[in-house]
Amino acid sequence: MATIVREFPYAVREIPHMEIVLRDGTRLAARMWLPETSTPVPAILEYLPYRKGDGTAIDDPTRHRYFAGHGFASIRVDMRGSGDSDGVLLDEYSAEELGDGVEVIAWLAAQPWCNGSVGMIGLSWGGFNSLQIAALAPPALKAIITLCSTDDRYGDDVHYAGGAVLAREMLSWAMTFLGFNAKPPDPQTIGERWRELWQQRLDATPAFVDTWLEHSQRDAYWQHGSVCEDYGAIRCAVLAVGGWADGYTNTVMRLLDGLDAPCRGIIGPWAHNYPYNGRPGPAIGFLQESVRWWDQWLNGRERGALDTPKLRVFIEDRTEPRAKVATGRWLGSALEPREFDAREWYFGDGAMRASPGVRVSIALPNDPRHGQAAGLWCPFGPSDLAADQRPDDAVSLTFDSVPFDADVTLLGRPHVDVECDALAGAHIVARLTEVAPDGSSLLLSWGVRELDAAGTQNARVDMNVLGRRVRAGHRLRLALAASYWPMVWPAAVAAPTIVAGVGRLTLPVWRGPFAPVEFGPPECAEPAQFTTLKKGAVESFADGAGTRLEHGRVRHANGMETETVFSDLMTFDGNTPTIRCERDFELARDGWRTTIAVRGTMTSDATTFAVDVGLTASLDGAPCADRTWRFRIPRRNA
Repeated sequence: MATIVREFPYAVREIPHMEIVLRDGTRLAARMWLPETSTPVPAILEYLPYRKGDGTAIDDPTRHRYFAGHGFASIRVDMRGSGDSDGVLLDEYSAEELGDGVEVIAWLAAQPWCNGSVGMIGLSWGGFNSLQIAALAPPALKAIITLCSTDDRYGDDVHYAGGAVLAREMLSWAMTFLGFNAKPPDPQTIGERWRELWQQRLDATPAFVDTWLEHSQRDAYWQHGSVCEDYGAIRCAVLAVGGWADGYTNTVMRLLDGLDAPCRGIIGPWAHNYPYNGRPGPAIGFLQESVRWWDQWLNGRERGALDTPKLRVFIEDRTEPRAKVATGRWLGSALEPREFDAREWYFGDGAMRASPGVRVSIALPNDPRHGQAAGLWCPFGPSDLAADQRPDDAVSLTFDSVPFDADVTLLGRPHVDVECDALAGAHIVARLTEVAPDGSSLLLSWGVRELDAAGTQNARVDMNVLGRRVRAGHRLRLALAASYWPMVWPAAVAAPTIVAGVGRLTLPVWRGPFAPVEFGPPECAEPAQFTTLKKGAVESFADGAGTRLEHGRVRHANGMETETVFSDLMTFDGNTPTIRCERDFELARDGWRTTIAVRGTMTSDATTFAVDVGLTASLDGAPCADRTWRFRIPRRNA
């Protein structure tokens, strides 16, 4: 747990609500923390759709007050169409969103309390748009810190992986986003305008999922906002941060390889959270690292921001699944080619060997139970991480190495190359696990490939980046299958046949040097005050079929009460996969109560996705919205 810091070099003044008026008259709501000084200071922007007044209100001060206490103006802005801002939010990472962000940066740089230099920070959505706005090169933006984000919206986000639909995430995130988008502004903050603005949102919000399913190929829709299309567009300094337990494991190493701008990377054991919180642990002194980064690039002081190794990485040792604290050590790498070997293993007859074997054609298993131990694609840790893999191994085609006679360190992206005979649209799923002498199987990495062509072909399945030390006496296991439910939406065609004996797994072996690195202890400023009115609860459905998550009821420092319930149910009856998502939100004050309910169902046959969505909203029990959407969308490769 991070140490709470209450005394800083600068006294801090908080402005709970202010408005930034854009050129078109749109008012964006913001919350700001200012250091008490007569000298102009840099500004740090976090730019999100998650409601500064209640959605992120508790945790925001832990970072922003900390930054202000070290001499930076730190500002949290609600995007257009969210929280207490004007307008309607129509999609993720739109040109309008990014253009507004550029305008906000220019506004910050022009303020009398700002020295003209601006940085951006954000996790997840805020990490995405930090990269995307950096690629637009606003003159005042000198540095960013991007966490748990992606440079590739099609290949590495919640919608698709390897060309295949991410089953639970596709609908689950769409329904969550729809619910967030339908929340009202706070009447206490913006006055009587709230009701008109809320109705605009309720009437105009799309369902989102249809757009994402319709764009099933890597087209211009996904290329927009994917900075991997042109890394050279980013000219400011980039600190990229990720976690091995997060869904966005691949971004950091790709950015370090692709960017020409000054850049450094940190990858820890964490899931989808800030490293000073560090779930699973160990947490680090991330905010101290951030202040050093800001000071160098925004104040122009030499703080040794580039004197660290290019990548500081937590190399994990074997840890029990879903452990609260991972075991391992922090090491540094320059990511030079001489540090790495590509080690090939050929798989066949249940084993992995250093040389090819006899060619044997084998149909991949297509058991819908494969995936029950996968955990969530984007976990928050540790309870939603991957479990012991033996249940999934039992319904896969598995190939084991001999026990290692010495420790081996892996760092990078494994991949599988295999000859196969398949129909277009077939899936190949690959998992890599570490098997201990007691037989337990720990997930190291996984990947999926949806095949675009029919017939005999060579296919490559890229797995996620990993950083792991495999112990002497342990084995590696490659597991192959044609399904991964409910992580991946099932293919519409028969399972492919692969040729074992000549297929190979390529592993990124890190030979060192293994230079230890250290971080300071985790610390942060004090979170906002709140009162828990009702504790949260988690209910897991049988056979890994889903969860019901009650977030509890909270009264925030501004008096707003919020209560949220999420429920996801995934079933596979016969040949019919189905996902049902429910999202219920309540926001209330004395004499004022709003509710939002979102319902979504997604299923498919061999040719078509069927998605039905509903949105209802009420004010003091009176209906304000009752909308339904019915989508029938052709499947890719159908």
